[in-house]
Amino acid sequence: MHDDKDTPPAPPLFTWEFAADPYPAYAWLREHAPVHRTALPSGVEAWLVTRYADARQALADQRLSKNPAHHSESAHGKGKVGIPGERSANLMTHLLNIDPPDHTRLRRLVSKAFTPRRVAEFAPRVQELTDQLIDAFIDKGEADLIHEFAFPLPIYAICDLLGVPREDQDDFRDWAGMMIRHGGGPRGGVARSVKKMRGYLAELIHRKREELGEGGDDDLISGLIRASDHGEHLTENEAAAMAFILLFAGFETTVNLIGNGVYALLRNPGERERLQRALAEGDESLLATGVEELLRYDGPVELATWRFATEPITLGGQRIAAGDPVLVVLAAADRDPERFAEPDTLDLSRRDNQHLGYGHGIHYCLGAPLARLEGQAALATLLRRLPDLRLAADPEELRWRGGLIMRGLRTLPVEFAPRIR
Repeated sequence: MHDDKDTPPAPPLFTWEFAADPYPAYAWLREHAPVHRTALPSGVEAWLVTRYADARQALADQRLSKNPAHHSESAHGKGKVGIPGERSANLMTHLLNIDPPDHTRLRRLVSKAFTPRRVAEFAPRVQELTDQLIDAFIDKGEADLIHEFAFPLPIYAICDLLGVPREDQDDFRDWAGMMIRHGGGPRGGVARSVKKMRGYLAELIHRKREELGEGGDDDLISGLIRASDHGEHLTENEAAAMAFILLFAGFETTVNLIGNGVYALLRNPGERERLQRALAEGDESLLATGVEELLRYDGPVELATWRFATEPITLGGQRIAAGDPVLVVLAAADRDPERFAEPDTLDLSRRDNQHLGYGHGIHYCLGAPLARLEGQAALATLLRRLPDLRLAADPEELRWRGGLIMRGLRTLPVEFAPRIR
């Protein structure tokens, strides 16, 4: 920490103003307190890691455990780290909460059911969902792109991938909506949704296990069960926890990828026009690099999920005690000028872009190929079908959800010339 009298005062963290634009505060932390201990809104004290090099090191450091049992304040902080309700719903044994060797075994099993081939085969369904959602509002000339587009797309997609029957998917949409609405507020709504999802998934897994003898389906849950039945010991409880975390991690991240991405394009008309021109000419290369740049510039995950020091470690010159929580600030690391040229500039053709939006190391996001597929389909289809899309609100009026891990807009009102579909 610098004591220089010319150093500007530390900006406040976790206020509504901070939620609207955290990047100036993160720039201050990177420069003056790159590994910074602070009290979170929940009262839990944690270290924030803000520089790219330190963040990358922390994400891959096996002395930083994902298991909340290592939290030194586990009695005081019980239920204040991780996903609200997951403990009481018996959903703790998922990839975001465990370390090797259990993590290695579970990840290998889930990877079998989540192959690049499966994701590639899913592309036509994602495109179909994208077009159906746009069809529902294209003749109105206005929409809230969060609630009418960015939110339902990944929910229906992940439900299809998991094998949730179509007639049950609106229930999932409701439960997910409760999670989004209560993300930064009272935890009761989230915990209730988690409990309902848990009960439903347990029943669905039991039903699919019985159906497998008759051939079964080629969905993700059936794949998880098959893997468990080949001597690899994925219990029904582990399968429920895995299905839950794939759903939980796979929907809000993509909602924010699409919402933040569209918003960034609307605020950067030159880049948006470049992308529209490229798409009109049939060139999708800018779309691919563009989605990666949107992930870096204003990604859906602001802070990586919780880690806990299993022994005293030194990070960025700071001594971190055993049991201390560590939160890697992806949003700060991905705008570190030591790593990215002109980091506050959106450049859709940025080549050297090893952003940390999907994490790094053994916990690298398993669903990255699906998120890329959904993000590219959503942005390309919106820009092709609604080329005159424009923001229908003053940016100052927009509200951001005040959660700790995710960063996303509550609403994104847009206008365009109505069209007959």
